[in-house]
Amino acid sequence: MTFKRLALLIQAGTVITMLQAQVNPLDQEAHHPLHLIATPDSSQPFGYTPDQVHHAYGFDQIANQGDGQVIGIVDGFDVPNLESDLAVFDSTFGLPECTVANGCLTIVFANGVRPTQNANWSLETSLDVQWAHAIAPNAKIVLVESKNGTLGSLLGAVSVAVKNGANVVSMSWGSLNEFSLETVLDQFLFSNSAVTYIAASGDSGHNLFGYPAASPLVVAVGGTTLKLDSIGNVLNETAWFGSGGGLSNFYPQPAYQNGFQTSGFRGIPDVAYNANPITGVPVYNSQHGNWLEVGGTSAGSPQWAALTAIANSLRASSGKSTIGSSFHQAVYSNPLDFFDIVKGLNGFCGALCTTAGGYDLVTGLGSPIAQNLVYALVSAP
Repeated sequence: MTFKRLALLIQAGTVITMLQAQVNPLDQEAHHPLHLIATPDSSQPFGYTPDQVHHAYGFDQIANQGDGQVIGIVDGFDVPNLESDLAVFDSTFGLPECTVANGCLTIVFANGVRPTQNANWSLETSLDVQWAHAIAPNAKIVLVESKNGTLGSLLGAVSVAVKNGANVVSMSWGSLNEFSLETVLDQFLFSNSAVTYIAASGDSGHNLFGYPAASPLVVAVGGTTLKLDSIGNVLNETAWFGSGGGLSNFYPQPAYQNGFQTSGFRGIPDVAYNANPITGVPVYNSQHGNWLEVGGTSAGSPQWAALTAIANSLRASSGKSTIGSSFHQAVYSNPLDFFDIVKGLNGFCGALCTTAGGYDLVTGLGSPIAQNLVYALVSAP
């Protein structure tokens, strides 16, 4: 979304003046927290398989796989081989086909014109699509490609995903730091109460997170190091040093964090997921030489979106509306449905950078015990 378009949406002259004075953050290239690890053979997948991840987080104990739901994924630029690469991923891991022809995959150009290609964003998009599909294989995916990778273009594409049926949107990107425009943008970007917005918290550790993860209307996903055995039993899970977290400079503490922290400011992240590239997941991308092992909090955002889609599917079957903006209240009301991360840190600043029992500014509430958390989301008002 360009500055001009944002300004036209806002009627108050004082707000327009503020935007004009601080437009630069929207014009800057967004950061997507993705990391690669060298593998010995690009013709073979390395990293935790979908089956291992399903077992580790408890998705294999949930029959529903996102039936009837639409996951929105917003990324920059075009990926010409996205569908064929997804076919290789699905075939390798025995997942249902997800194609444009069968209606599982829809690719939308946010500006109405196919964007140019960009190799770095190509891998991010492959990660997001493949792993959203891996966790909720019966959900449909709407990929919205913004015209470039600037923060403004990406944020403008979020509403396009919603218009195309998504009731959960994954944003594996953001600004490197916060900026004062955030509170102005929120009301236009994330105010749809029927939609859950999810974003990666970043990969630079303590106090190095940006927007949209900082928004109290967005679910911020931090990172862990997940150690599994060969079939996916959890050996241990600790904080990943790169997990973006800390206290917002602009947002007051939201009510749903009352009782979890007492700083008076919005705490980031809300939740966590495996992100260390050393314990990463396989992604197939023919532009990057086929199989790669990938990590970063970018990997957590689409998988949390898939978890939300599963919950929404079960809510629909019981006659309920989507969890939408009630997601925060629901998860903070059910902290026992998380694996509490109690070891590790994301910086060297004492308690603010160190995990602890309960909520912390490194891994939030923790990683999901999906077979419990999904049903807590279903039971929520």
